[in-house]
Amino acid sequence: MSKQLSQKGIIIVVSGFSGAGKGTVMKALTAKYDKYALSVSATTRNPRPGEENGREYFFVSNEEFEKLIKENGLIEHAGYVDHYYGTPRKFVEDQLDAGKDVILEIEIQGALQIKEQYPEAVLLFIMPPSAMELKKRLTGRGTETEEVIAQRLKRAKEESVGIEKYDYIVVNDDLDECVEQVHDIISAAHMAPSRNLDFINTIRNELNEL
Repeated sequence: MSKQLSQKGIIIVVSGFSGAGKGTVMKALTAKYDKYALSVSATTRNPRPGEENGREYFFVSNEEFEKLIKENGLIEHAGYVDHYYGTPRKFVEDQLDAGKDVILEIEIQGALQIKEQYPEAVLLFIMPPSAMELKKRLTGRGTETEEVIAQRLKRAKEESVGIEKYDYIVVNDDLDECVEQVHDIISAAHMAPSRNLDFINTIRNELNEL
């Protein structure tokens, strides 16, 4: 990226149906490129096998979560399958100021809350190649009951109505290809004129002086 263009970090909101592999895509992206900071959400759900507090999520009680809401400590929050999820404000704003692109992996309701507060945020929706593949991935986890899988598929049907509100969709069929597509979209977003008004005005002023 040209040094004259904006180096300020931007918010990338990544959503997708449960089982679409958005978490896997984001981990691969942040492992490959150090320009990204993956925001860690707070949640009231229990950890899955292998998850650690402060790495995948901040696992908190309902009382702790409600305190964060009252203190305006969350950029967004929402309920999903009987649990709360939310994005801590301080982490996001500190990373943006440091020039990092902050990736928020959240569901559709929270994504639209983010867009209201940060109109320049880029909204990305990770899609499975098919509904049948989505069901196969959910079943293959082996961590959820049939009832929970049915709930997640029902929620996916509801969420599919709001996908057109996003800026981009990326199909997660091949992981490496999906990671590169996401990286290319974010790199292109940095070059949008609306994010480079200082550079545009500098060129205008220079032209006036010629």
